[in-house]
Amino acid sequence: MARQRKRVREKGKLKLSSYFKKIDDGVDVALVTDLGVRASFPKRLKGMSGKVSGSRGRFKLVEIKDGNKLKTLIVHPVHLRKL
Repeated sequence: MARQRKRVREKGKLKLSSYFKKIDDGVDVALVTDLGVRASFPKRLKGMSGKVSGSRGRFKLVEIKDGNKLKTLIVHPVHLRKL
């Protein structure tokens, strides 16, 4: 597996706009880990796509199909990208 690195221009302080970004329910998103913030979901799910089904505080509930199972992950919006 390749190492995860930030590019030189992205290193350092986290962008506040990405930390506080708004993502509505029902939007298709992809899981992309941001190395500046701790990710609490398995690395094998990195790059998978799913739908936002709700929220818990600042975190979002993302439904992902892993094989034949539908799984719900609780993910910070920093790690989500709209498709």
